Amino acid sequence: MDKRKLEENIFKGLMVFSTVAILGSLALILVTIFVKGISSLSWEMLTQTPKGGYYLGKGGGILNAILGSLILGIGATAIALCVGLPTAFYLNLYLRKKSKRGMLIRFCLDILWGIPSVVYGAFGFTLMLLLGMQASLLAGMITVALLVLPILTRGIDEVLKMIPVELYEASLSLGATRLETAGRVIFRQALPGILTAVLIALGRSMSDAAAVLFTAGFTDSLPYSLLKPVATLPLAVFFQLGTPFPEVQARGYASGLVLTALVLFLSVLSRILSKKFTKHLIQ
Repeated sequence: MDKRKLEENIFKGLMVFSTVAILGSLALILVTIFVKGISSLSWEMLTQTPKGGYYLGKGGGILNAILGSLILGIGATAIALCVGLPTAFYLNLYLRKKSKRGMLIRFCLDILWGIPSVVYGAFGFTLMLLLGMQASLLAGMITVALLVLPILTRGIDEVLKMIPVELYEASLSLGATRLETAGRVIFRQALPGILTAVLIALGRSMSDAAAVLFTAGFTDSLPYSLLKPVATLPLAVFFQLGTPFPEVQARGYASGLVLTALVLFLSVLSRILSKKFTKHLIQ
């Protein structure tokens, strides 16, 4: 057999194996969560807060954790977007393509992306102590915003890199400023990719436990203040699976099923919005 043909078959086999391994792992996780959690999932669980003795198998639900995850995730993503979006536009519109400064910024963002979330949690906890803050929704938002900032920024950055440079040059040649070009031309062109990056960051911010373990705290109450602790679904899963009661552990899997459904919904929504706004792209 030809050497090049053999190499092609080997790498094709590796690609097929990798794809099957990834899809199989995903299917195994989803099936495990569904089988172990669906029996405990109920309308009561989704619409009520934990009652007395909930973590011992009594009545109540996880409404506080659902709302807490949504509010914390949306707030953290909004904070990260306020910093990440201008940074990504600065890298692509105000710096040269191979600028040393731009390469350094991207390198730092890649390093931040690779830092474990528990390190961000430790940093946020240290920052809380220095500022005299207690575990709260605001502290959790800030910590998670730092966590998703490199993900969001680099995601938008890669989208902006795919915008044809001729579009940018044509806008400038017609008399538009860089700011006008960024807001009226480049932003519209990159909107589907930006929405996708935002929703991916939102899904990550809602599903991380280590970053909020010491910063956001936990409570059985609904979130009502930025300066009070807030419950989140990842920690609800963590605490329920850590109990010795089978019924409570099943509720933990049900909480994981709810969290998985929310993240899946965001993924599907990102695809729908991306297709909807693709009409703004130059074909």
